[in-house]
Amino acid sequence: MKILLCSTILCVVATSITCDTCDKWPKNYTHLVMDIIGRDTCPRLKRSLSEWQFSCSKLKQLPIDEIKENYVRGNVENAVFSEVSPVPLKTKLRLVSISRDALTDILDMDPEISDTEEFIQFIAGNKVLDSSTPLAHRYGGYQFGLWAYQLGDGRAVSLGEYVNSKGQHWELQLKGSGRTPYSRFGDGRAVLRSSVREFLCSEAMYYLGIPTSRAAALVVSEDPVVRDQFYKGYPKAERAAVVLRLAPSWFRFGSLEILTENGELATLKVLVDYIIQEYFPDLKDDKNKYVQMFSDIAYKSMDLAIHWDTVGFAHGVLNTDNMSLLGITIDYGPFGFVETYDPLFVPNSSDDEKRYALCKQLEIVRWNLEKLAHALSPLLNNDERSQILDVMNSLSSYSTQKRRQAFVRKLGLQQPEDSDDELITLLLQIMAETRADFTMTFRQFGEIDLTDITDKSKLDTLWSLEKLSGHRLFEDFIELYRNRVKKEKGLTEEVRKERILKFNPRYVLRNWMAQVAIERAEDNDFTEVQMLHEILKNPFTVQEEAEKRKFADPPPEWSLFLRVSCSS
Repeated sequence: MKILLCSTILCVVATSITCDTCDKWPKNYTHLVMDIIGRDTCPRLKRSLSEWQFSCSKLKQLPIDEIKENYVRGNVENAVFSEVSPVPLKTKLRLVSISRDALTDILDMDPEISDTEEFIQFIAGNKVLDSSTPLAHRYGGYQFGLWAYQLGDGRAVSLGEYVNSKGQHWELQLKGSGRTPYSRFGDGRAVLRSSVREFLCSEAMYYLGIPTSRAAALVVSEDPVVRDQFYKGYPKAERAAVVLRLAPSWFRFGSLEILTENGELATLKVLVDYIIQEYFPDLKDDKNKYVQMFSDIAYKSMDLAIHWDTVGFAHGVLNTDNMSLLGITIDYGPFGFVETYDPLFVPNSSDDEKRYALCKQLEIVRWNLEKLAHALSPLLNNDERSQILDVMNSLSSYSTQKRRQAFVRKLGLQQPEDSDDELITLLLQIMAETRADFTMTFRQFGEIDLTDITDKSKLDTLWSLEKLSGHRLFEDFIELYRNRVKKEKGLTEEVRKERILKFNPRYVLRNWMAQVAIERAEDNDFTEVQMLHEILKNPFTVQEEAEKRKFADPPPEWSLFLRVSCSS
């Protein structure tokens, strides 16, 4: 009783310091208190939506569409947002899964809140809180290299902003919540298969340590949604689903592009100044703030693409409207983790020209940054344009160094050298020519001593390395690798293996794993989705359930025929 009382007092004290104005959040120590006493006993975690509310919305300071009716139109002007509420689903709702960590650590919600009907209605978009300020964002973008004019949130509605007990700013968005002014030819809905994939992958990426949006919950209805999954003339009815996804901001390259392309330069300046104020506050008084903002975005974007590269992740649709201004992964569509290594791996069956292949992502990110620089150019003088060109010219050498560093770390090394490019290139060549598994090849380098690695009798259980060892240049690579390890001071075999196991996951969200979860979910069995979510929270740790399900074994043969597309 005393412990509970003290816990309550600590939480009340830590959260009682409030600010009179909504544009400033107090520095508090709530999260430290919760770590000390345990989150389950802390009243800061809300167990019902009646106790929880959005923070004051700053987004409404930005230009809002004057037309309040929700109908599709392609000529919204001088606006960043349109006011639009989610369109309610009409049939029985089921909760597919939640992210307990996202609810607890981001939204200050007790996971028990998901047991309530009001929570399910909230995720579906059927219940809009009084403190919510629903908005659909207007943006444009280059899709597959061509300017696509006005795009925007065609199937998503941002519910509002929340500043949590750690002082972190998050925006809540429902994906699949119905038609908006930006839906163009769509119905504003998302189907279960794509929603399961987004829910699982955004969470899996977070636990891999890759900057990403998050997913807090997923619901499915019986509302029919007609989709032609592969655009082959075979439409069929699927079930509508909604994901509650979270990000510090949903602004993207296309947020600025649409304003420049339409000559809405006053609105462009208002938006860019707002973005600097809110997301790059250290730059707000900098006379060179536009260049510095671009530089920050450019390097973070390149870092993100290198993160993807080092786990074999291909985004699938790296259009400019799918690139975040904060350098996080957003808009999960036809993504994929490469299995049998192929630098030209394309997860999106719609990408016939392989524009967004795995090996081209760094190049595409640079191309997209050129379009962002063009979008900013009306705000710049000649000297600033020259400085942005200097940033662009630095990206190639920057990414080469960062990528080298990342792959060297995957091999258990710590101090990159220029000569490491030869080592990395040779390994990837051998992997491609033997069709070795990307994830497990790197992982298995940490499961065997280098003294044993050329002894084929020691490779029986290391299936990907065994495949690699059949290449004529395998022993040449191993000799290079051994010599490189010897050059690094203090690098014992135990340290090398420990580093490899730390930085190379054993489990990633392979398409076949997601497909099994989707097929069971379509029969209202959500246990596979929930189990996968739990396993992918610890991708670097050997787990009994994952091994039982062969998540680190060679993929089943049927998975070779799986395809995904932009359809959602």
